[in-house]
Amino acid sequence: MSERTDAATAADRRRVQQAALRAGVWVAVAAAAVVAIITTVIVAVMFATSRPEHSPPHGPGGGGWDGPGDRVIDLDDVVPLAILIGLIGVVALGFVAWWASKRAAQPLADALEVQRTFVADASHELRTPLTTLTSRIQLAQHRAERGGDVDAVLADLRRDAMVMDAVLTDLLLTAETAGARAGDGGAFASVAAAAHDAIAVIEPRAAARGVALIAEASADLLVCADHTSLTRALMALLDNAVRYSPTGSTITVRARPAGRRVEIRVVDEGSGIAGIDPDRLFDRFARSTDVASEDGRRGFGLGLALVRDIVTRFDGSVRVEKTSRAGTTFLLDLPSGGRRAGER
Repeated sequence: MSERTDAATAADRRRVQQAALRAGVWVAVAAAAVVAIITTVIVAVMFATSRPEHSPPHGPGGGGWDGPGDRVIDLDDVVPLAILIGLIGVVALGFVAWWASKRAAQPLADALEVQRTFVADASHELRTPLTTLTSRIQLAQHRAERGGDVDAVLADLRRDAMVMDAVLTDLLLTAETAGARAGDGGAFASVAAAAHDAIAVIEPRAAARGVALIAEASADLLVCADHTSLTRALMALLDNAVRYSPTGSTITVRARPAGRRVEIRVVDEGSGIAGIDPDRLFDRFARSTDVASEDGRRGFGLGLALVRDIVTRFDGSVRVEKTSRAGTTFLLDLPSGGRRAGER
């Protein structure tokens, strides 16, 4: 394992140990408090229900002063109450133990949630590149069977494999750091380059359905984001647009500076968003129920949630700018990285 992985594992162990220690302390303190309360209540009840026992007369014939002596406790009254208080104490300790155990198990629950999230995200992110690889392999086989040149297809396959490797590495790093990473603040990426790489991955599936992909971005326009992460975000937006675009339509990626920000729009000519509040599209597993995808491909409601996670890392945002029966525009807003030749 790497040094970073060892450090993460050690940190997880410390979290579990600290949670267990806190749970033990809570149970011990709660047990002491419950025992003290029960003891105090029982003693108070015993004293309240007791009656004084008078001393017998002194001297021959029974004469002498008949003063107060010990107190008599009626067990028939005290024992049932003591049992009831004891049962209440047991229930209270059980509740405290349950609450402490829940707190102690929270790090494990968090770890399982991170694991499930990573598996879902990785499965979704690799789904599109794998579809592209399958399409290119079929094309290579078709050309090879007819004695055609497959060099170009093999080059595309190699590039797609590199994209998959970069995506998986980015996912692993994001899961390991649980969000923003140390190098995010100084990251810069070309919008045009990221759009080109994203289109290259999505293009085979779009072409198979007769959908054109176009990028309109200045080659020197930069944003404060990591290239792989920006490519992932654009891939997810393009993948979503292709799914709901009819044959013969066009999807356009447009980018322009807006002060100290850069606005990137993904514009499609699909049937629009229906059956769900557009703002909810960025929630995990949220899907439109009224509009079926044009390609019949099942969606899992993860792509747009991943886009939001990515842009949030870089102080950006994403939203549905407009949607209608004529199409939908997603607006991705990121801090400007200046110009390659100047402002940067």
